[in-house]
Order: sequence, then structure tokens, then C-alpha cells
Amino acid sequence: MPEQATPVDLPVLAGLLRTMARIRAFEDAAEAASQGGVSVYGLASDGRAQVRGPLHLSTGQEAVPAGVCAHLTPSDYLTSTHRGHGHTLAKGADSHRMMAELFGKATGFNGGKGGSMHIADFSVGMLGANGVVAAGLPIAVGAAHAQKLRGDHAITCCFFGDGAINRGPFLEALNWARIFRLPVLFVCEDNRWSATTPSGPMTAGDGASARAAAMDIAVHAVDGNDVAAVYRAAEHCVREVREGRGPVLLHAATYRVKGHVSVDLARYRDPAELEAALRTDPLARGRAAYLAAGGSEADLQHIETAARDEIAAAVTAADAAPWPAPEEAFAQVQTVGAGQWF
Repeated sequence: MPEQATPVDLPVLAGLLRTMARIRAFEDAAEAASQGGVSVYGLASDGRAQVRGPLHLSTGQEAVPAGVCAHLTPSDYLTSTHRGHGHTLAKGADSHRMMAELFGKATGFNGGKGGSMHIADFSVGMLGANGVVAAGLPIAVGAAHAQKLRGDHAITCCFFGDGAINRGPFLEALNWARIFRLPVLFVCEDNRWSATTPSGPMTAGDGASARAAAMDIAVHAVDGNDVAAVYRAAEHCVREVREGRGPVLLHAATYRVKGHVSVDLARYRDPAELEAALRTDPLARGRAAYLAAGGSEADLQHIETAARDEIAAAVTAADAAPWPAPEEAFAQVQTVGAGQWF
């Protein structure tokens, strides 16, 4: 039996489960589409890879964006990583436009130019995923500094992985945020892997929490596969940041159950490690908590069916959507002057 999550009110837990189910369904569908498609998600099984290029999945990490983003508003900013589908969905972005972006279609958030690693939706405060490890950290700090100067009482949430803490922008961003007491919540999704390398042997000291604490930044650690625990911890962290106490780091221990990219079988990983991680699956733990709190199996079935139906429709729409027009190739990318590039 999966462990039960920290109790929260049943309606809140239902909402968290709904977000996690949508993220899991999206990741499963995107993975299938990158490998040739399966009919259950609205694609014919004809071997066509509808998602081209690298596709980094966050399967197994759903509790972190669900629990954190439940406390954010559209006026709050968010920066993400190359593994950012879950963050984007949890922040309120439309699943159809997201899937269209992965498919490279004109109806995507970025007209098909951003793809999986660079989705952005400013309408919900999602400033963008980022293909460069740790690059979202200084972007988040810059956004938070702007918020403080404007005095608009909004905050910025910055997601990053454990591999990012060994890159220079981590130190620079946390230092700047602390010096200027910026309204930024740093969320470390510690999934134990940096691409195909275990993070632990490559990280000196005690990791993200110790480094943030050394810079006088408040730190809260949480079981990142317990969605209710993440929700409660994030509630406290967001309150601290909104009250003007400066930056806070939430260190969420989770696990990436898929390989680095969707076609990576991760054979470099100990099978026993994966087996142990699967026993802490956040959706299974959330379901158990929901039933223990008095929820019904019928409710859970409805949540999961609705999520799969929504994403299946998104896949079908993305497959049928038009490709970008050729003349759009340089739009929003560079000035073409008098047309000398054509």
C-alpha cells in the first residue's frame, strides 16, 4: 500500500489530484506521441513521431507543481526548466495550446517555435521553460526585482532541479534575491538525477538546502511525492514571501521515473532504485489519502477519466492543427530589415 499523504480538506485534495492527473495524462500522451503515437490518446498507431526533438518528462514529480501552484495567482510569475510541462499546466496554461506547441504547430503558445523546452504563457504569468540548466534562476530574480520595484505584492516562483545547484546562476540568483529581499520562492525539485548522472556524487556538501541556508535564506524541506505535504509547505512558504520576508527555498525530494528524455530507457539506473521509487508514486499516495479522508472511488475515476479525455482531445487537435506559415520563420526572432534574408 502506498503511504498516505498529510491530511488536507477533501475538496482541496480533489483539486490537487485533478492537477496531478492532468499532468500525468499530458506526459503519457506526449511520450507516446514522441514514440509514434497510440490510439488511446487520439493518434493512429502508424509509427509517426508527432513530437520531434528532445522531450523531457516530469512523470513521477506531479505533486510538486500541483502543491506549489495551488497557492499562486495569475499575477504571480513562474519560471521553469527543460522539464516544465507540469509547471505550465499547474500554473493554468491551456493543455490544447501546450500540446500544439510540442507538435510544432501554429496554434501552439509560441507558434510552434518554442517546443517542449521553451513554452511560455504570459497570460497566466508563466515566463517560460528553459533548455539551459539553471537559466530560469536569474530570470526569476529579475522578475521578482521588478515586482518589488512596482510594489504590486505579487511573487515569483522559480522551479529548478538538483543539477542546477552546481551551476553558477544558482549562487548568483540566491545571493541577489537575499541581498535585496526579493519576493521569490525557489523550489528545488530534487529528483536525484542530472541527465544520466546521479546528482549526489557530483554535489559537495549537503545540497540545495545547506547552500541556501548558508546565504541566510529560509529553507523548508518536504516529501515531494506527498501532494498534501507539498501543499501545506508551499502555503507556508508563499505566505512568508508575500509578507515581504525575502526569498524562501522549498526543497522537495521527489524522483524522476522516466529517463532523461522520452526515448531514454535509463538502463544506467539500478532497477531496484526505480522499483523503490515507484512505491512512492504521488498519484497513488494521493488516491489513498483521498479515500482515507472519505472520498469515493467514483470520484477518483471521474477525475482520471476527465484528465485523459481532455488530453486525448488536445492530441487530436494538435495533430490536425496547421503548420506555421513559412514566412513566420523569422518573426519574433530577428529583424529581417528590407527582406535581405529571403
